[in-house]
Amino acid sequence: MIDEPYRWVEAISNRREYIENELAPGSPTIGLSFPDGILLLTFGRDRRKIFEIYDRIAMGGIGHPGDIERLRMTAIELASTEGFTRSAADVSLRRMATYSFSPALKQAFEQIYGAPYLARLLFAEVGESQEQDLFVRLDYDGAMHANAMSAGKRREGFGAIAGTRRGLEQVESILSRAKISNLRNALDTAIRAWGAGLYASDEDHTEAPEEPTLKQFVKSRLDQYTIEAAILERGTADSHAGFVEVPDSDWEPVLSKFR
Repeated sequence: MIDEPYRWVEAISNRREYIENELAPGSPTIGLSFPDGILLLTFGRDRRKIFEIYDRIAMGGIGHPGDIERLRMTAIELASTEGFTRSAADVSLRRMATYSFSPALKQAFEQIYGAPYLARLLFAEVGESQEQDLFVRLDYDGAMHANAMSAGKRREGFGAIAGTRRGLEQVESILSRAKISNLRNALDTAIRAWGAGLYASDEDHTEAPEEPTLKQFVKSRLDQYTIEAAILERGTADSHAGFVEVPDSDWEPVLSKFR
């Protein structure tokens, strides 16, 4: 009996190490606020990783495709149920993440005789203005980070997930310094941040890449990855918020700088 708490702590530690190793190669996913809405961008190989959840909410994920799909369906069901029982305007990412997703992920992670979720999620909710845009990062153990969830906290105009902590730090370093004025500017910043995050996931790359190194690295990966980009459009008095894929004509001129 005395050994039981130690065994649980050891099992949790082993589980965390295993999941971190599984997620380490993950392709970063970027969320970036700009005047017309929120840009969500990543690069993938064979499966979609950015999804619409509800009218103003979208989700990106890295990890096991099956777990990401299960969590996507759960998010859609939660949002749809709340929208049906209340109204579409009452569907809240803040409430969904805090009271449903975070506890469910924590419970799955800590029940050592069950399978945890091998996934890291980024949710975005577009507001009526950039100052109201919300980004929430959820980890496999239920840990949650938001760009602004408490009074007095400085609001960041971005959110991101990456396979490693060092990769996330490099992504956020680029996003935090960026001045975003339009979609093209947002695409350029997101692509550079993605490249820096993936570059840093390699244990041999301990320093942030210089601009020429970063461009060469992104160029070397374009044959292996396909861009995936979508916009949560900001609603106006005459139109509802919408989820649309970024057309080739918008991202190709930006991506051509890295070819």
